[in-house]
Order: sequence, then structure tokens, then C-alpha cells
Amino acid sequence: MAPRHTAKVGRLTRRPEFLAVAGTRRKQVTPGVILQARAHDAQQHPDPGEPPVRVGYTASKKVGGAVERNRARRRLRAAVAEVLAANAAPGHDFVLVARQETVHRPWAALKSDLEMALKRMKAWLPRRADADSAPSPAPATESAGNLPPSAGRPEGAA
Repeated sequence: MAPRHTAKVGRLTRRPEFLAVAGTRRKQVTPGVILQARAHDAQQHPDPGEPPVRVGYTASKKVGGAVERNRARRRLRAAVAEVLAANAAPGHDFVLVARQETVHRPWAALKSDLEMALKRMKAWLPRRADADSAPSPAPATESAGNLPPSAGRPEGAA
């Protein structure tokens, strides 16, 4: 299987960057993650040549001990690589806050939480491949008139 090409995502590393994102008070809460967002402006934006989307991760002691916090951040980084990297609107900074459920949530549900939060924030740009790979209606191989008389009826029913 060939590796998929995904957009590069930058990192938020300094406390003022995290505080600026939290200061906008734009957030979406889902069972698996809290997503905070901030659009770039003149005060805070990536340097030239850096990716147009930056992400920061945080997990407080409410999540659990060091092992659980690290696992939560690893899962969030993996979810960002699969979901946010290719679908986030450029020109935004995001902070993902781990919750207690982040560690135990099924993988598909965690990715779905991130997708839903992005869509609610109106920061979702669907990939072109998603639109191209929309399932087409299945061709009708047998019409209802071509089925045997007993098909779909319980035995003994006329």
C-alpha cells in the first residue's frame, strides 16, 4: 500500500501561543477531545515557510497519571495526522485538550469526534479525494420482477 500524502502540520510550543488560542473562547467539546481554534492575524501567525496550520496538545492531570497523559497525547497526534492534516482550513491554530475518555475511546470514535468538532467550528475543508470517492448507486442486477416467487417471503406465506 502506497503512503498517503498529507499536508504538513506545524506545532504550537510556547505558552503565549496556547493562551492566545484559548483567549478566543472558540471551542468545541466532544466526548473524546476538546478542540480550541484561532484564526491567524497580524499578532500571531506562522513564519514564512512554515505550515499554515499549527496544532498544540495538552493533557492535564485530570486525564490520569503520566502514562495516561502521554498515551492521550500520542492518540491525539495520530488523529491529527489522519484527520486534521488533510482537512483543516489553512490559517488556523488549534489546541487539542485531552479528556479522560481520550485514552479509552475507540479509535474510530476519536477520529469522528475530531471531524465533528472541525465541522462545527467551520474549519473543515473536505479533501478532493473524499468528494471523488463518493459511492455511486449500485447497478440493479435483479429487478423485483425477476426474483423467484418465494424470495423475501417467510416459508409458507403465499
